Amino acid sequence: MKRIYLLACLAICCQCVTSSDDRAAFDEEVGHASVEATQLVIDEGLAAIRAMQLGDVTLWTSAPTWTGTLTTTESARWHFVVDNALPDAELIVTSNGSSQAVTASTGERPTQRSFEVDLPAGTSSLRFGPPDRDDRTPFRIAVMSDIQEAVDDVQDMFDAIEREEDIRFLLGAGDLAQNGSRDELLRVQHELRAFDLPYYTTLGNHDVSEQRAWQELYGRGSFQFRYRGVVFTMVDSAAASVGPLVYEWLDGWLARARDDVHVVAMHIPPLDPVGVRNGGFGSRHEAGKLLARLGEAQVDLTVYGHIHSFYAFENAGIPAIISGGGGAIPERLDGLDRHFVVLELGADAGVVSQRVVEVEASP
Repeated sequence: MKRIYLLACLAICCQCVTSSDDRAAFDEEVGHASVEATQLVIDEGLAAIRAMQLGDVTLWTSAPTWTGTLTTTESARWHFVVDNALPDAELIVTSNGSSQAVTASTGERPTQRSFEVDLPAGTSSLRFGPPDRDDRTPFRIAVMSDIQEAVDDVQDMFDAIEREEDIRFLLGAGDLAQNGSRDELLRVQHELRAFDLPYYTTLGNHDVSEQRAWQELYGRGSFQFRYRGVVFTMVDSAAASVGPLVYEWLDGWLARARDDVHVVAMHIPPLDPVGVRNGGFGSRHEAGKLLARLGEAQVDLTVYGHIHSFYAFENAGIPAIISGGGGAIPERLDGLDRHFVVLELGADAGVVSQRVVEVEASP
């Protein structure tokens, strides 16, 4: 009876979890919207268009910088609200070869930016990002994954990250939610409203139970962005595999970043470095092929989640870290519970340093 019950539960779970092919198709829809005779395109889908009507757009950005175009048949005053943004991000708008005056303000929270601009009919180019986007000096980020059922206590983690000096943003390798429902993903975004930094993240196997929910709320699961000369590539490995279309994108992204300092992040690592929970890809053959791709492209660092502890190791000669300490049930084998990692990176310096920060629970 127990075996039958278990199989039934697994069948139910499989029915509600989206496939990697579906998610890649959903990724391609991100960053495109139209209303009446107006079209908005965010290049490479680096922001989810949460709402749009004539004169008003609300975006959730999954990268510190992006470009886009807005094409319209009539002049109007436009109001752009960008969530999950760096607090000093700017919007530069060019219409018909001329720069437009943009009024910028902080929104309801530090990671929300608000912009107003009068746009003429025709096509306007949008360029979003902070003033330091092209600076090549080293900078610091935090890495945290696997919040899951610990969302009630995640503010402790955010507070600890904010106490670190000069962190520009939080990078994630998935599993923000426990069951992947739209309500759970919205709950995490609600908690992020009190966080002073943006959270740029791919998805995990616990985030994908509801079709399009992740893409509509957070953006793409697989994408690439550049900040201060360092390239970050986020890969959907939530199915313990990578889909064929994502491999096509990845080959292009690896080629584009070959001469850059390059960080690749995904949720499930190709190979489990400790073997305590079979926490790698379903196929060791695929794992080897993927790691060979990353090694040949001279990737500088790989970042994973899924295993609820911290490990530093090498795969295919590439430095790697697993950081799954966002609060999900810890591994309990090494005494390490909630934690995040501070990384210092530079376009010319490479990976300068990494440091694990443990976070004790509030009394």
